[in-house]
Amino acid sequence: MKITILTAGTRGDVQPYVAIGSDLQSRGHQVRIATHRNFKPLLDQYGLGYFPVEGDPRKILMGDVGQKLLSTDRNPIAMMRHTVAAAEPVLHQVFDDYLKACRDAEVILFHLLTALPAVSIAEKLSIPAFPLYLQHVHPTRYYPSAAATPIPLGIPFLKGLYNNLTYKIEDWAFWHFIRPVINRWREHTLERPPYRTNPFSDREWRQRPFLYGFSPHVIPKAPDWGDNIHITGYWFLPDMKDWSPPNRLLDFLQSGSLPVYIGFGSMVRRKAEEITEIVLQALRSIKKRAILATGWGGIADSDLPDNVIKIDFAPHEWLFPRVAAVVHHGGAGTTAAGLKAGVPSVIIPFFGDQPFWGWRVMELNVGPPPVHRKKLTAKALAEAIKLATNDKGMKKRAEKLGKVIRAENGVYNAVKILNAYFARGWGK
Repeated sequence: MKITILTAGTRGDVQPYVAIGSDLQSRGHQVRIATHRNFKPLLDQYGLGYFPVEGDPRKILMGDVGQKLLSTDRNPIAMMRHTVAAAEPVLHQVFDDYLKACRDAEVILFHLLTALPAVSIAEKLSIPAFPLYLQHVHPTRYYPSAAATPIPLGIPFLKGLYNNLTYKIEDWAFWHFIRPVINRWREHTLERPPYRTNPFSDREWRQRPFLYGFSPHVIPKAPDWGDNIHITGYWFLPDMKDWSPPNRLLDFLQSGSLPVYIGFGSMVRRKAEEITEIVLQALRSIKKRAILATGWGGIADSDLPDNVIKIDFAPHEWLFPRVAAVVHHGGAGTTAAGLKAGVPSVIIPFFGDQPFWGWRVMELNVGPPPVHRKKLTAKALAEAIKLATNDKGMKKRAEKLGKVIRAENGVYNAVKILNAYFARGWGK
């Protein structure tokens, strides 16, 4: 079967779909992933088909609009507005690229960020499309939308009311800002009628098969979700066979106590020096060894003390089990890797779904309360790292959860479910 996977975003938004695609291909399917050009080497490494898609999320995060995203704090409406504004100049080309990538496909699998073009393309080509998401979108009273910040409410009724309301607000904000863009493209390119209402709010959409790529031990299936919702476990890639750690990293790991990993992915390019100074002050105050990962964040070069080393890249699956705790921004992929490693996580959320994952880590008692970026100080970071590395109960809970997650085979579960739907001819 010819399968096209549509995804967009950072590495954490692409890597899980490489894992799914690689397994599907090993079972005889022909798989192509349509995504940004900078991920082609990753796809080539696993022998997957590739279709280039316009747009580079790094430029968005590094540009003026990207900085507005980082300043939205926890306002989902502002976040939606800035996201659409940042992407709008290239969205029609992006949608066109996705359409070309699907021309000969028999099935479409898609990421949350590509949902509208994916569903519209599937409608145009009369082929089935399956949502494979890294964040939950189905309303429930048990926890809020992944785009919302959980708030402490002692009264169950109010908590359930708030949680349900977050999905309505998210749906409204998303649809309000994206509707003109998708409808113009539907009419001009697909020659399909415009959407009159948000297609993702209707019952038919909510009842289609959904696969969620996270652990049921991290987000259990809500009692008010239907049988069409499948929580498979995380979609982890196999270890990178052609990667080996540099000697300087090995020497550092072997030269003292377990260090702390600190990395903020794509989040801190413009404030690299400020973030670096906060981190170094915190480490000095608690005398901890640390590995600073630059990633897209580009943590500034500076005169680092002997107890701190800076690296450009190391696979999370290799590095995280070798540290005492992981300090990061709370992206879905990095959070999953930290939980799998079985070490406590200190989450410094910036925007989007990051506050939600920080809350879940705290709720599971495998990390301290998240410290939002705007409240980040050397003292707050030092206290969080101390708690994560000194609390024996937290360490044991993290180890236990990591063991459970490593025993799950999310990729196998997801592919098994997909193949069952394929065999039944779902969506045709």
